[in-house]
Amino acid sequence: MEIKITKAAVLKEKPDSSTLGFGKIFTDHMFVMDWNCDKGWYNARIVPFGNLSIHPASTVLHYGSEIFEGLKAYRRKDGKVQLFRPMENIRRMNNSAERLCLPQIPEDMALEILETFVALEQDWTPAAEGTSLYLRPYMFGNDETLGVHAVHNATYVIIASPVGSYYKEGINPVKIMIEDEDVRAVRGGTGYAKCGGNYAASNRAGQRAELKGYSQVLWLDGVERKYVEEVGAMNVMFKIGDEIVTPMLSGSILPGITRKSCIEVLKSKGYKVSERLLSIDELGEALENGTLKEAWGCGTAAVISPIGELCYKDKKYTINKGEIGQTTQMLYDTLTGIQWGNIEDSFGWTYEIK
Repeated sequence: MEIKITKAAVLKEKPDSSTLGFGKIFTDHMFVMDWNCDKGWYNARIVPFGNLSIHPASTVLHYGSEIFEGLKAYRRKDGKVQLFRPMENIRRMNNSAERLCLPQIPEDMALEILETFVALEQDWTPAAEGTSLYLRPYMFGNDETLGVHAVHNATYVIIASPVGSYYKEGINPVKIMIEDEDVRAVRGGTGYAKCGGNYAASNRAGQRAELKGYSQVLWLDGVERKYVEEVGAMNVMFKIGDEIVTPMLSGSILPGITRKSCIEVLKSKGYKVSERLLSIDELGEALENGTLKEAWGCGTAAVISPIGELCYKDKKYTINKGEIGQTTQMLYDTLTGIQWGNIEDSFGWTYEIK
């Protein structure tokens, strides 16, 4: 496809890697493409990073018609840049688009766009340990009329941000509060889609947790409020005895790419992995009797985040003495080793930018 490139007249100074944080600094350019129900995708362009101009009646502002993705580009020791499982993000975004009646992007086109954009901005990919270039593709309905209906016009954008650790704790264990009032999603809803509304609805519980000193909330299912689902912006896994348990994908949980990768790594190393319903009662029993050996969240932003403390109904439980566990560390080392090109990618997950 033809992608028109308009380069910024003045390039920004690259930041010091020690000051990155997460999502605070943005690169010189962004990708933008438009869609119309009659024309299809058109006007693909890379332009200088800047504000978007949208109509005050734009669909996204009134009805939340929006989806997004998150993936990273990594700087290898040989200086080359690579992506991690980009096709998984492309497919998940198309699934999200189908759920919210937004247009899908052909897989080959989406990959070509990503590769072209990252190739242009690859000098922004930091080389310091633990850093990467975070990529945020997103799409929104952009009809200029009020009224609830299927989208007739949409806009697709990719922006990029050099990042460090998602949590201030880094790889150190975080504290999580189990939420027993609000719910994140229900089956049949948009829980499996990566859309802004899911995250906006989670903010109230997240704010309550933060005020109590917790990094995230652990969600229970929206119907019985009995089964563990996911942690804030991450999927979650538990090592109970010799079994690795992660909540099954039932339609209300985001099908995480890091989650999928963890499962494949664990199985390749002979671990017993179960994707099943996990009740809060079973988890509580494992906390009480000491059979819960490790717990961790997994997602693109943080990769692996060990959980050192869980709080349920104001009762606090320490996991693995508040330290990172052996299995958790193995997953972090394996995934980040593949992502940064420090260990062999025997799974075929990486995609080199030419």
